[in-house]
Amino acid sequence: MYFFNYVDPYYWIILIPAMLIALVAQLNVSATFGRYAKIGNRRGLTGAQAAQEVLRAHGIHGVRIERVPGKLTDHYDPKANVIRLSQSVYDSASIASVGVAAHEAGHAVQYAQEYGPIRLRTAIIPACNISSQASILLIILGFALYSKPLFAVGVVLFAVAAFFQVVTLPVEFNASHRAIQSLRNTHMLDEQELRGAKKVLGAAAMTYVAALLVSLAQLLRYVLAFNSRGRD
Repeated sequence: MYFFNYVDPYYWIILIPAMLIALVAQLNVSATFGRYAKIGNRRGLTGAQAAQEVLRAHGIHGVRIERVPGKLTDHYDPKANVIRLSQSVYDSASIASVGVAAHEAGHAVQYAQEYGPIRLRTAIIPACNISSQASILLIILGFALYSKPLFAVGVVLFAVAAFFQVVTLPVEFNASHRAIQSLRNTHMLDEQELRGAKKVLGAAAMTYVAALLVSLAQLLRYVLAFNSRGRD
């Protein structure tokens, strides 16, 4: 079918450029992290120590910091109240590791201070999970049967799932802002080191922007392809 094959002009005009941007963003974050992972910070602080210091600076206690396998698998788990740092961050005393660890601690601070966007993101997770699973099925059925109601519901559900990524952007940017401010205020990094940490976190933030762009491009492709079929 026209909608699913790669002859689809909307695939090449809309989706492929967005996917290339996402690929470049992913390659950039890996390269930037790799660069600053080779540069140690002057105080010799590890990622785990930096995360603990950020929490302490905000008067937050009871958050565990654990090591997890993998590279760039760092995250904060609000249910378990645990900051999980990858092996390349937990024990490393690099500028990159301190920046990433401080960012994850920034998420813990967001939850502790009930930051609005992160509360909204947490609240909509169940609805977004359901929407993302059901949307593609309904879109495919709507297109195959040329059913406008089915297709419309699928598009709305897909948009709900994409909204999660929209909400994620201020959450991630704010966590990075909190991280840099904490690193500066506690003097964990000097100004030159802070510039490196900003580059690492900025590159990581762009992957979220790229992911949203891909979702929006996919949504636009669905709508244009459906409308084109109606004119055929």
